[in-house]
Amino acid sequence: MADDEGVRRRDVLKGLGVTGAVAGIVATAAPPTIQEAEAQTAAHPHAHPAPLTGQSADDYRFFTPAEAAVVVALVDTLIPKDEVGPGGAEAGVPIFIDRELAGAYGRGARMYLDGPFRQGTPQQGYQLPLTIADLYRVGIADLNAWCASTHGGKSFDQLSPADRVAALKAIEAGQAEFAQIPARTFFGVLLQNTVEGYFADPMYGGNRNSAVWKMIGFPGAIGMYVDEIEQYRNKRYEVEPKSIQDLS
Repeated sequence: MADDEGVRRRDVLKGLGVTGAVAGIVATAAPPTIQEAEAQTAAHPHAHPAPLTGQSADDYRFFTPAEAAVVVALVDTLIPKDEVGPGGAEAGVPIFIDRELAGAYGRGARMYLDGPFRQGTPQQGYQLPLTIADLYRVGIADLNAWCASTHGGKSFDQLSPADRVAALKAIEAGQAEFAQIPARTFFGVLLQNTVEGYFADPMYGGNRNSAVWKMIGFPGAIGMYVDEIEQYRNKRYEVEPKSIQDLS
């Protein structure tokens, strides 16, 4: 983010513990129930939004246009662009998350979802009766409803950069009340997926053009270095990062 926007990458990192927005639809109505969200998911499994952050509309397989706008704003708030490297949206994190949710991970293919569901401890991990795809759908609706009630009818993507940071800090601290799901659970999953997408192999949609690997000097999926050891001993190992696809 630019200096005049008042929000710097280091400020976000301090407040949220991690290393531009597209206008959306105002969510002033009550969020859908879990049953309604599940029905919406079943009815529109391949919803495609309008192009966002330079991407083709066909790149989105799960998010609706309004949801995609919120996710773009969320990941760019968690990882804003600055002189160090690309922001979350520029690096393709929304596409990475969208593809996760459209696949087996989003459907909860490896999750136990038959209950009983009780309040768990933090050490027990995710405890909700929702797939991760449903968690996002309901969580985004809850987030927009909460923002609308606290920021004059605005959805999250319509907030100023500073207000977005403040909103996520409140959610992370447990100071925000969502209507249907625990706000901190949604934040935790979102943060995990954002970090995963930012550093992922580009073949999965995130880390576009290996920009993040280049930023941190990571060579990528190269599996063997034995031929390079002597040449680069005590020297910086500079090489064009390779994706899994580059080695196939």
